[in-house]
Amino acid sequence: MIFTVDIGNTNIVLGAYESDRLRFTSRVATEASRMEDQYAIEFANILQLNGANPAQFDGAILSSVVPPLVPVMKKALEKLLRCKVLVVGPGIKTGLNIRLDDPGILGADLVCAAVAAMKKYPMPCIIFDLGTATTITALDGTGAFLGGSIFPGVKLSLNALSSGTAQLPYINTELTGNTVIGTNTIDSMKSGIVLGTAAMMDGMIDRYREVLSADSGKDVTVVATGGIAQSILCHCRREIIYDPDLLMDGLYMLYKKNAD
Repeated sequence: MIFTVDIGNTNIVLGAYESDRLRFTSRVATEASRMEDQYAIEFANILQLNGANPAQFDGAILSSVVPPLVPVMKKALEKLLRCKVLVVGPGIKTGLNIRLDDPGILGADLVCAAVAAMKKYPMPCIIFDLGTATTITALDGTGAFLGGSIFPGVKLSLNALSSGTAQLPYINTELTGNTVIGTNTIDSMKSGIVLGTAAMMDGMIDRYREVLSADSGKDVTVVATGGIAQSILCHCRREIIYDPDLLMDGLYMLYKKNAD
């Protein structure tokens, strides 16, 4: 079995692959102050909860957008699993043609998503990742990584709206409802956050599609992932494929490419 770990700003997503199949996933809160033994104990409990044993794992791979946690997490995994741990970063083989001004700045999460999308979906492709930040990635007709866009994430925007104003409350982040014109404060905030984000996605898809289709002459595949994605996609008017395991799949593909 192979253990996959994606460290985000808010959550750490864990996955376990057996015979090329994702056996289970789990989420824990990202806490930069925790020590390696604390993470190792928590992961051991998660493995036990899902009927897995640390001795079953042949390897592990992690990606992170929180640099201080990388050495802590690597030591935690090595201590728990007693196996080699790969880290997505400089020196790892991705197979991506990265056309950024400085390829070294590309986040590990975007690398994983792009690797998985290139393998799983027709190109060109637009990838939305709705996490702490909302990111858009553009892959051209050959799968080359062209670049993208970065927005404040849904929950980050909601918290900023509440903390930066005197009369707007903190509201439940389980965002539901489809009221366009809110008749009270909470419904108005949900309209702005949920439907506003959906409208942004629809509009950016149109703009990205103009560029990518003109370049390749092909239609564009649109994929979305991330913890908040399901709450938004049901309000989008463009066709978007929801793939909750896109980053986990990318990590597993990178492990297989680099394990030797």
